[in-house]
Amino acid sequence: MSSWRDQILREFTPDVARLTLVADPDGLLLEEGVLAGIRERGFELLPFEDHIAFRYAYESRFRSRWDQGAQTDLVVVLRSAASDLGSLPYDLLQAGRSLSFSLGEIFPNLSYPILTALDRGELDALYEAQKQHAPGVLGDNATKEFVLRHVFGIALELIRKPSDLLRVLLRRHYQEQRIPALLDERLVQLLRRRNDFEEWPLETIIPDREAFFAFLQERWPIFLDRSAKRAGLRVREYKGSYGFRLPGPSDLPFDHNDIRVYMDNLFLEGLLRAVPHPQAESLSKTWLTSGIRTDEQADRTRRVAGLLDAIAASIPKEDARHDAWFHFAKTWAELVSLALESDTAMSETTRQRMEALQTQIDVALVPWLTKRYAGLINLPPVPPVMLHHIPRFLSRHITDAKDHKVAFVLVDGLSLDQWIVIRKELMKQRPGFRFCENAVFAWIPTITSVSRQAAFAGKPPVYFPNSIHTTNKEPALWAQFWVDQGLTQQEVAYAKGLGDGSLENVEEMISRSKTRVAGLVVDKVDKIMHGMELGVAGMHNQVRQWAGQPFMANLFDLLLKNGFRVYLTSDHGNIEATGYGRPAEGAVADLRGERVRIYSDSLLRGRLKKRFPDALEWPPIGLPEDYLPLLAPGRSAFVRKTEVIVGHGGASLEELVVPLVQIEMGNT
Repeated sequence: MSSWRDQILREFTPDVARLTLVADPDGLLLEEGVLAGIRERGFELLPFEDHIAFRYAYESRFRSRWDQGAQTDLVVVLRSAASDLGSLPYDLLQAGRSLSFSLGEIFPNLSYPILTALDRGELDALYEAQKQHAPGVLGDNATKEFVLRHVFGIALELIRKPSDLLRVLLRRHYQEQRIPALLDERLVQLLRRRNDFEEWPLETIIPDREAFFAFLQERWPIFLDRSAKRAGLRVREYKGSYGFRLPGPSDLPFDHNDIRVYMDNLFLEGLLRAVPHPQAESLSKTWLTSGIRTDEQADRTRRVAGLLDAIAASIPKEDARHDAWFHFAKTWAELVSLALESDTAMSETTRQRMEALQTQIDVALVPWLTKRYAGLINLPPVPPVMLHHIPRFLSRHITDAKDHKVAFVLVDGLSLDQWIVIRKELMKQRPGFRFCENAVFAWIPTITSVSRQAAFAGKPPVYFPNSIHTTNKEPALWAQFWVDQGLTQQEVAYAKGLGDGSLENVEEMISRSKTRVAGLVVDKVDKIMHGMELGVAGMHNQVRQWAGQPFMANLFDLLLKNGFRVYLTSDHGNIEATGYGRPAEGAVADLRGERVRIYSDSLLRGRLKKRFPDALEWPPIGLPEDYLPLLAPGRSAFVRKTEVIVGHGGASLEELVVPLVQIEMGNT
């Protein structure tokens, strides 16, 4: 077989049985490629997790259609061993055929506990290595080393000197590889057996991306001094220690060919920050220029040009994994925030290049969403991929220990590029804050009553049809999720309407001895957006002014000092959009948004689609069947053709990919 997926997909032939029950203890059916393959064959997939939620979806979406004589191919997935299929409801067992799949069947010679720790997206490389190298039966440590070598490209015998280790870590952290902790522990263990890396903080910089880049940042000024000294330039002399927050060698080989190839991108994308230097004029004429702060405007112009080139060459393809879009969205957000951060207007050439790139990104994203978006819903929640995964992700921490506490801060309407604005202001106010940055997909349509409600409910919107047009049920859905996880109502807190003024109510709420989970809605950015008349540039300016005030820094201080693990996210982003025409349809649409219209009848939606042929009829993926969105195309909105607005509701990258950031108090 050419792929491990073939072993699974060959079992899914349409019209063999309208119901298939699958024991899938390792989540193989939830891998993106498998999900896409199953859907292409006409099957729909429904996980069996919560009995009540499953029964609701099963009866309303499938059983009722079967009773009317319709043919569907439904796959019910149980995340348990084959022996547990018998625990499914009797009516399912009577109607369905049974299958089971496991990692042990696909990789019989490798250690099963190690396999289960791997991200399912890494199985392609492992399957190819198994075919090519045909290992015999391997134990735990041998499997770890086989995986490190053939999946992550880490060959222990080739790590002999600092440049070798830096190359491995740069590749790993720049690409945001998620390597399981047990593999990191094995790597540290093997490196510690040597004398070459005794002073290196391996236990920190190998698994922790932010710590690794902080480690490099601290040593970059020293490398500049030594480069200047080698060039015969006068430099300051250091006496005593350098005052590193992270221990380890002070001199790193940034100029080694294997390391130097990464340096420009690290500074371009904001992973490292350029620093001033007494010999900046001389050093900036060398390859070091990207890491030296000289003229602020010139530095910004250079970075914008470099990011434009990098982004143009890296737009994800139609078969890309979701994390490729996450990585890309963060780079794009860095460019947007950089282009809008100065009072100096960008050049006409730069503006035209950015607009052309926006169009290319929009054209690439929609086909990818059409093919892959439905499969994201049922992916495992660790790490979260969509907003409704976040509560289940947080619950892992809560259930680990009775004294663990979590704060979930949702900044309504915050895009990734505007998060970068807030982060920069927070770093000025609280240099000790540390940000572990990731991203998740919002729900389509990207509106508050759908996406924010899903984030607090921990469920797709199909499970809250009665409140999908309002957020009034949000506190109850948030509380119900945590009660289902074993907490009491008294341990769960919720507050909205935050963003200005005093934090007394929040302080009173989280300081109660029983409070373990706090859901907080900060709506200031959304208010700024809905009153914005100056486009995204004005939006950035007002978000920057607000973030420069003490509210957010004080909020995070308060939560961290009370022992909460703090996560920030958003329910949707926003874009600047131009009028596409305002439909004159009275009360026909259930929701008359600027970027999306919602209908309960496909004929009514189709009627407007004829008048606006470029609009996208989005299927009710994860939505109630009578909730039918019509999305404005590209960067347009259902407003007068001369009007320019900042809005949300559509499926652009800025609206759809939102930040998920853990905020910690770092070592000072």
